[in-house]
This record gives sequence, C-alpha cells and structure tokens, in this order.
Amino acid sequence: MDPARYRTLYLGPLPTGARARRLPEALPTFGERHFYLKEGDVEVVPLSLPQLFTAGVECGHTAARVELKHQIGSVSAQLDYFRAVQERAKGDREQLAGELLATQRKFHSTQIQVSEMQVQAGQVWLHATHLDTSLAAARQRIDELENSRAWRMTRPLRSAGHQVKVARARFRAWRSGILRLPQLSAIAISILRNEGPGALAKRVRAKVRPEERFKPAAPARFHIEEEIAPLAFERLTEPLVSIVIPVYGKPLLTYTCLKSLHAHTPHGMIEVIVVDDASPEPTAAALSAVTGVRFERNEANQGFIGTCNRGADLARGEYLVFLNNDTIVTGGWLEALLRVFHDHSEAGLVGAKLTYPDGRLQEAGGIVWRDGSAWNWGRDDNPDRPEYNYVREVDYCSGACLAIPAVLFRALSGFDMRYAPAYYEDADLAFAVRAAGRKVYYQPFATIVHFEGQTSGTDETVGVKRHQVINQARFAEKWSGALTTHRANGVNAEFERDRSAKLRVLVIDACMLTPDHDAGSMRMLAILEILTSLNCKVTFVADNLEHRQPYVSQLQQRGVEVLFHPFVRSIADLLSKRGAEFDIVVMSRHYIAVKHIDAVRAFAPRALVVFDTVDLHFLRSERQADLEGSVLARASARAKREEELTLIRKADVTLVVSPFEKALLADLVPDARVLMLSTIHELFPPGQPFAQRAGLVFIGGFQHPPNTDAVLWYAQEVLPYVRAALPGVVTYIVGSSVPANVRALAAEDFVVTGYVPDVTPYFMGCRVSIAPLRYGAGVKGKINLAMSYGLPVVATTPSIEGMSLVPERDVLVADDAKDFADAIVRLYYDEALWNQLAAGGRENIRTYFSRDVARSTITRLIAFAKGNGVSSLAGRTAA
Repeated sequence: MDPARYRTLYLGPLPTGARARRLPEALPTFGERHFYLKEGDVEVVPLSLPQLFTAGVECGHTAARVELKHQIGSVSAQLDYFRAVQERAKGDREQLAGELLATQRKFHSTQIQVSEMQVQAGQVWLHATHLDTSLAAARQRIDELENSRAWRMTRPLRSAGHQVKVARARFRAWRSGILRLPQLSAIAISILRNEGPGALAKRVRAKVRPEERFKPAAPARFHIEEEIAPLAFERLTEPLVSIVIPVYGKPLLTYTCLKSLHAHTPHGMIEVIVVDDASPEPTAAALSAVTGVRFERNEANQGFIGTCNRGADLARGEYLVFLNNDTIVTGGWLEALLRVFHDHSEAGLVGAKLTYPDGRLQEAGGIVWRDGSAWNWGRDDNPDRPEYNYVREVDYCSGACLAIPAVLFRALSGFDMRYAPAYYEDADLAFAVRAAGRKVYYQPFATIVHFEGQTSGTDETVGVKRHQVINQARFAEKWSGALTTHRANGVNAEFERDRSAKLRVLVIDACMLTPDHDAGSMRMLAILEILTSLNCKVTFVADNLEHRQPYVSQLQQRGVEVLFHPFVRSIADLLSKRGAEFDIVVMSRHYIAVKHIDAVRAFAPRALVVFDTVDLHFLRSERQADLEGSVLARASARAKREEELTLIRKADVTLVVSPFEKALLADLVPDARVLMLSTIHELFPPGQPFAQRAGLVFIGGFQHPPNTDAVLWYAQEVLPYVRAALPGVVTYIVGSSVPANVRALAAEDFVVTGYVPDVTPYFMGCRVSIAPLRYGAGVKGKINLAMSYGLPVVATTPSIEGMSLVPERDVLVADDAKDFADAIVRLYYDEALWNQLAAGGRENIRTYFSRDVARSTITRLIAFAKGNGVSSLAGRTAA
C-alpha cells in the first residue's frame, strides 16, 4: 500500500477539532517490502518498542498494540527479576565477602597440609616395608594368646557357647518342620487320594532320608612302574592337542607317565612329544619299546623352561598341554581340561587337580601373595572336600599339568627365560595370560597324580630347587603392580582362593537341583549360571545335604561350590562357620526359608536376605482347597498364607515369578521389597514342520500334586472327546515319579513314559502340547518349555496366569472338558493357526522369559546387596 492511500484509509477517521490529537509530522519509516509483499508471502519483521508504540498507539494498529502490551509485560517481569537480583546481591555482599575470606583461609590451610603430606609421603615407603612384618608380629601375638593358659582354659566355655547357638538354630529348624505337620497332612491326604499309599510312603521316605549320600571312592594307590613294556600310540599329522613332556633321565618315571596317557587319553586327538634335555642316557633308546611318540633330544642341557619352549615350537596341535614326567593321569583328565575352553571363551590357561600317590591333595590351584610367595591351596587335605571341586578362576596352577592354546602361548613368547632353569615360570605365565585379557582356571575333574620331588627334589637350598627362592624375587619385581591388590602371606586364604569374586552368594534349596526333572530346578540352575557370569562366587547347599549325581558334578562344572554331607553337618552349622562370608543368602521355597531365616539373620548379619517364593504356595493351596472343598485343606492354606507373609516381612527382598503375584503382595505386604524373577528359557531351533508332526504331549514331575490332578482330569474327562475326534492320536505323559493311578491309565493312545533324560524329541515331533491344570500358582514351566521349542499349547486359565499370553494369538485356552478337547482338535488340524501360535509363543518367551530379562533382575538384586551396607570383596581386602 502506498503512503497516500495509507493516510486516507487509516488517518481519515481520526477526530478533528478540539478532540483532535496532534498527529505525527511524518509516518514511520518502513521499507517498501513492508507495504508490498509478494503474493503468498507472509513476513514477520521484529519491531522495537518505539516502533510498536508508533504503529499501535499513534497509528492505531490493533496487532501492534497487542504485541506492545505483551512485550511491555515481559520487560516488566525481567525488570522485577533484575531488581530482585540486585537487592539479593546487596544483601549477600557481606556474606559473600565472608565466604571469600573463609575460602582464602582454607586455601592457605590446604597449602600447609599439602606441604606436610609431601613430608609424610617420604616416609610411606618405610611403613609399607614394615607392614608385612607388623602383620606377622600380630599373627604371632594371636598365636601366643591362643596358646596361653587362660585361652586354653576358657576354650571349652567358648566352644560350649558356640554349640548352644548352633543347637538353638537346629532346634528352630526342627520345630518349624513340626509346626508344618498340619499343612503336610493336607498334602498327604491329597496324595493318598490321588496317587495311593505307595506314592505317599515314597514321598515320606524321600523327605526323611535323602536319595543319595556322598560315598568316597576307595583309595587308589599309585606307584612307579618297575619295567618297560611295549606301548603303541597313534601317530597323527594334525592332532588337536600336543602333550609336551620334558625329561631328564629316569626313564621308568617317564614310562609310568606314558602308560597312564595310553590308558586314559583319546588317541585320536593327541600327539605326545617327549623332549630329552640331554640326559646321560638318551630317552629314545631307553624307551625304544614305546612307539608313536615323538622323541626329541636337546644337544645341550636347556633346563626345564628351555625344554618346554622347544617342545612347544615342535608342536602341531591347536592346544598345548605341558605335563611333567613324574605324573600319572587319570580317566577323563584331558577331556575335562578342554571342556573349560569350550565352556569359557575367555579361558586362556587351565590347570589340573594334583594329588599325592597316597591320595592326599597336593594342589587345588595356587594362591600368590603380595610378596610373590605362593601357596598350593588345599595341600595335604582331603581331595573330596567341596571347596576343592568346582571350576574356578585362580592365581595360577602348577606347571606339572597346564593346558593353553598354542597361538596364545606363542603370542606370549612362551615361558619367560628370566626364570631359567626352572620355578615360577608357571605363575608368571598365568599372570601374563591375565595381562593379555584372558583368564586362568582350575579344573578339579582333571586329576593328576604327582610324584612331587622326583625330578628336582624338595630341598630349596641346593640344586635346581634353590631357584624357587631366587625366582620369587624376580617374579615379585616383574608383577609388583598386579600384586598390590593381593593380601599379605596367609591372610584370609579362603577369600584369596576366589579372588575374582565380586560378591559371595549362598543358595539354600530343598534338595539337589534336577533340571531334567522339574521346572523349578531349571529356573534355579539358570539363576546360578547368571550369578556366576556376573562374577559372583556361588555356594549351593540342599536342605537335605544330599550328594546326588550327576547333578552335583554338573553344578561344580558350572563354577558352583556344592556343599553336602558329611562335610556339612547341618545348615545351622554351615551358617555358624561361614555365615559372615556371604553377601547374599537366597532361601528357595517357603518351607525352607521358615526353617533357616532366623539362623541366617543370626550368623550372616551382613548378608542381604532373599526369600525366593518359586511360587506363592498359599495361593496354590487356597485354590486346591476351593477345588476339593476340604476343611483341612482350607486350614492348611490359611496357615501357609500367614507363614509366607511373615517370611516376606522378615526378608530384605522377596522374589516372585509373575506380575499377578507381585501385585497381590503389593496389596498384602505393601512395605515389602518384591522383585519379579520368572522362569528362564532359551529359544531352541524349531522342530519338524506341521505336516510331519503327530501326537499330544504333557510334561511335568508328579511329585507336584497339581500335575497328578491335571493328568487324571484329562484322562477321565477330556480324553474320551479327543479319542472320538482324533482316533489313533497318541497322548504322551512325560515326567518323573509317576503314581500308580496314572500308570494304570496307560493305553496304546495314552503312553505314560515316566522320566526321560531328553525331552527334545517330544517337543520337536509332537503337534500339540497340553496343560490341563485345574489349580496352581506361579508361572508354568511346562508351557514355557513347549513354547521355547515353537510347540503350540492348549491350556486352562490357571495354567497361563501371569504369563502375558494372549488367547488365540499365543495360546488356546479352555476350562471345560469338552471345550478343551475341541481346542485340541481345532489346533491339530489348522496349520495356519498352528503356525501363528508357534510364532506367538516364541515371541512371548523372548519378551518375558529370556536370560536377558532375568539378568536385569539379578543385577538389581546385586545392587540391593551393595546398597544394603554389604561390602564387596574388593572392599574387604586387608592391608
């Protein structure tokens, strides 16, 4: 718009005469672009306050007046703020000046302190030098006190007091069992009614007397062979393992070692290299009756280290095993060593358990102290003790038997020649392996009999053995940085043996874990594996102290210390001796926790006390009572409810398996700290396609009453409909401890398999999995197990509680017998539905029941332990 038209349109209506306002002599100066915008353009140009005043007040633009008012309000608010700041600054001027003066004084004081610390720092090295001496003196003083007359006289009184505390804890555990008899009577009646007197008697017998106790093997005696006889090894061009045996003389000793290798080692995977370190009599000639072994001879004596390094240079295997010639290997030794590399990708060096020929333990891994001195852990003790029989990280293992990947050994340039001719090369190699980012493990299932001292003697002042003392100083100097975190010699050896542990966890369960029998054991096994992967030292003990194989060995191979009778007399005794060691104590199942929670509080005051419900037993009992209409069952359920809720109030953390149970406890015990840790599953490769599958499968251990009730209901109410619609289709009932009344139902199309060691063929070959539970609580492992294989499930409503399963998408659900049968028939014929449920079930496992989900919860549990005032192992290291 041009200026003339602007005047006509906007100034014309202004009043004239007396009321006329004095108009500005000139219009605001605006550029042409403010009057003439291109078609479709909208341009907003920010104006100053004077410009807004002219346009809005003097020229009458409404938009300009509104904007002017808005900006005046903003400016006013800013002015108020600045005034307040100014007033506060004035008021604080004295305080700021005082603070500045105090800061200056503190700065000058700090300068003085720094100067003093610099003076004191010069004396620190002197204190460090005397530290070990002071500790030794303190230990000597303790020894003097413990050997004093007063201490000896009061020893019976102290012992009696301790035994009273233990006896009180054992009595409380016994009493809690007695108080549970009314609850157990309801269970007994249910078992008697559904399974018969034989099943009840078997169950009682199992509770009273564990299935298995530890039985030590008959002591074996080992000796050096008296004569050399023919031995034939297979010669391989591409062996998996090269066994390097350095020798100097003593051919009968070497022959004894070779004979044990021949008897206990798979020939199709090894080459044996015997390196003769310039013996007076050539070993190849002395052992000419032994064929298939590579005999190599040094032109001049190179010592133990040089001889081992030469053998490694000649080796063709993927793995190197260094084996002393004064050893005898035992069954499975090499497979056990290699298993560690298979199970632990970070493993760089693995050593064996060494025993004396008379059966005493010689070494279960080694401990290196701050001064570079070393211990053979467990020396002269019973090799069957639990603390010597689980796979664990160690400081080092004896060079009498060591396994290492050949590539790694060569990358580390072999054994360090600074220790020539021998001693400390094994400890040095272990530290070098760790410095390279790998780990050193002890494998107790590789048992090696070692005739210690047969090659170099035992006197540390003469011969090659004197280098043991000399090389300690060299070793301590080389690895001084790494040794600063180690304790002084002999201090808290029980902690030093598991140096890598961040936290120590004790798990108490009802019985030995049997993951091939029940879902509860599968879940707990996965929990233990996750804990060990998080660098926790895990100790497991069954309430009945049983030693049930192969399950004990399986846990030990997973790095779990398993305690059992006779090495543990009772849970109370265990807690009294080792309770202060643990950072977390997990009690699984309410009837175990109620027996021991008070003893845990008394003897493990530092521990985070965790009650693992597995499922809420009172909830299951209440539902069973409603189903059976039993007055006794209802009374039992009420007692269980009070018992479990009391435990939850006593515990620091309670674990539940479903969101339903967590929500229920939020109402019943709102102050309790509850975490959800459900069943844990991994996805398996899918089995046969739909068209190649046949049959129905139920899986579940029958020591669990809901499973017996479910199978009886299915067989009596559902199966007749299934038989009519699916003639010839077989239902497989898989599970341990099958009662007689279930076995009596067996038929051609109702196969009761009982326990099977491998359920994979059923889940990969059957077409439908069934879960006809009429009552229960918690998450059903049978459903998750089937879905982890991609096998669709037909279930009842109680079976899927708290599992986030959507009917028709992930699972088919029916509660009436006829409806349940119809769902089976529908799924059996509908391939599209079958594929949809298979995919939905697997996705549900991945989302809610994977190891990653469980690991997140367990990580929170560990954080609770650290925040509970519990010190980590690193925080406990003694000076």
